[in-house]
Amino acid sequence: MSSEERDALLEEELLLVRNSGEIPEVALYGSLHFLCEAPDGPRLQLTAEESARLEEAALARYREIILRDLDLANRDLSLFRGIRRVDHNWRRFVQFCHKTGHSAEAFRPTAAEALLRYLRGELVEVGAGERTPSVNCSAETLLALAQAMGIADLPDGWAGLCAQDG
Repeated sequence: MSSEERDALLEEELLLVRNSGEIPEVALYGSLHFLCEAPDGPRLQLTAEESARLEEAALARYREIILRDLDLANRDLSLFRGIRRVDHNWRRFVQFCHKTGHSAEAFRPTAAEALLRYLRGELVEVGAGERTPSVNCSAETLLALAQAMGIADLPDGWAGLCAQDG
């Protein structure tokens, strides 16, 4: 296999992982299986740099989907999954970072600020009667997520936005 063919295969898998669905880690492991182990795959021995690029694509996808669901502009779109999914994806992201030797710390302030911005915007719009709350998790889940993101104080009234059975 030529280096151009190898590069093209890796680029295709990077795109697949980077643009994967809701669980980027599954896409990463699918790509690794195809590239390295599948009987019908190229059976490559990936370099550390190549593996790291694939992991970074999965990390980037995790960051993207977390921020997607913390964007007020997405609340009424079909791609929106809500705070409950943010909680799941945050935990998956942190676990993936731990498993792969990456740090979640650089992204933590960005995610925390996005969550605070979301809650502040919800409070304003719900308080003005412009919409009903879109927070689809319990107050306990939201509080645990906020704490995991390093948020010490949530805005006044935040618990009233939460689903009662979430």
